[in-house]
Parts: sequence; structure tokens; C-alpha cells
Amino acid sequence: MTTPTPHELAQRVEEASLNAWPALHQVLLDGWVLRFSRGFTKRANSITPLYPSRQSTFAKVRYCEDLYARDRLPAIFRLTTIEAAEPLDRLLADRGYRKIDPTEVLHVPLEERKSGETRGFVEASLASFLAAYAGLTEVPGVDASAAGRAMVVHATVLRAIRAETVFGLLVDEGEPVACAMAVVERELAGLFDVVVHPESRRRGHGRALVEGLLDRASEMGARRAYLQVLKDNASARSLYAKLGFEPLYEYWYRVPKQ
Repeated sequence: MTTPTPHELAQRVEEASLNAWPALHQVLLDGWVLRFSRGFTKRANSITPLYPSRQSTFAKVRYCEDLYARDRLPAIFRLTTIEAAEPLDRLLADRGYRKIDPTEVLHVPLEERKSGETRGFVEASLASFLAAYAGLTEVPGVDASAAGRAMVVHATVLRAIRAETVFGLLVDEGEPVACAMAVVERELAGLFDVVVHPESRRRGHGRALVEGLLDRASEMGARRAYLQVLKDNASARSLYAKLGFEPLYEYWYRVPKQ
């Protein structure tokens, strides 16, 4: 297999990451992908330019704004460093869009990885994973009905994944203290929904969880893993660096001013 250039690898990872977290509805617009999922996560409710465009950028932005307004959603743009984003980024800034959540996409080769037993790591069903995720991310005072609606959409998104998916839990004294999932598409494995309970952090649970998923993904034929981490999440970036992950490209969101 020919070794891809960094640009080719970034493009391949970007496509795989969109497949790994599918939207409920999707519209293609002259090289842009418009994703709609009832407001559940920015990733599944944003516009991502994938390929070079030919039409007027200003007209496309206005069209997107109108289309999302029909669903009572803000038009959120997700821009990457894979292609030249400066003109669109500048246009959005001029229209009052704020830049938020700068994120790094990291990757690591798995060819030389040796699979082994990871203490506390278990594979879970979708239902068990969702229950663990809900418990680990529960925020006191959040409206129960809103949390319930979000959980329904979350489950719908995960059921829509077409690639092979591994749901992993890290169990300590019989209780899940961390969870994450790996989506394996051909030679790539993407890690998503990585959560460690606040009271269980800095005990090696996150590392054990990720290593368990990487082992499993390697067994399934993946040759490279990727994940996305906020640039200001120093603890997570430190963990992933220790596991051999390196930066591949970056992305950020532009959101309308409230």
C-alpha cells in the first residue's frame, strides 16, 4: 500500500471522522457538507467545507444561514487546516461569527502495536455504553427531559454508524469509571466519546481505556488511529502524547454572535 502524504492522510481522516459520527440528515452543497441532528453536538449540526468550491462563498453562507434557520438552529461552520480556510474564515468573522473550540486531530500508527490484556477494559453493548455515558456525564441541575431528549438523539446517531464499532468501558470495583468508542473504517480507527468520571481521573483509567480500544482496533485490522482533542485540554493532550499520538491537522468552529 502506498504511503499517503500528510495532506492525503488528513483528507482521509476527515472523511472517516464524518462517517464515524453521522448526522441525522445531510445536504451536499458545492463541496460543503451540511449536517443536521436536532442540535445534538456541534459536530453533527455544522457546515464542513470538504472540497474546493466553484460558487459564490457569500451566497452559499447566506443559503446555509437560511437553511439552518428553518430548523431553528444557528448556522455553525467547522473549518479545518486541510484546505485554505482563510477567505471563508475572514468572511464569517466580518459577519460577526465568533471562533470557538480550536481542536487538534491527532493520529498514531498501530502496525507495531502488540495486543494484550488491559486490566479493567471490557467491551459493552450499545445500551450499556449509553447508560454508562449518561452516568459519567450527568450534570446536577440539568433538566431531566432535555437530558432524555439528548440521549435519544445520541443513541440514534450511534445506531446510524455503518462502520464496525467497539463500545468500551473501564470498570473499577464493578462500576464503569470511563467509557469510549472506536469506529473502524478500513485501515482507520477513530476514538470518540472518551469520558472519565471526574473523581476517577489521574489514576490511569483513561490510558487503560484508550489502550484497550487501540488493541481491539488493531485486532480488527486498523493500521492507524485518530482522535480529536480540544487544544486547551492539556491533561488529555499529555495522555495522548504518551501513547504516541501526534498532530495531523486542526479545526475550529465559527458560531453566530448571540
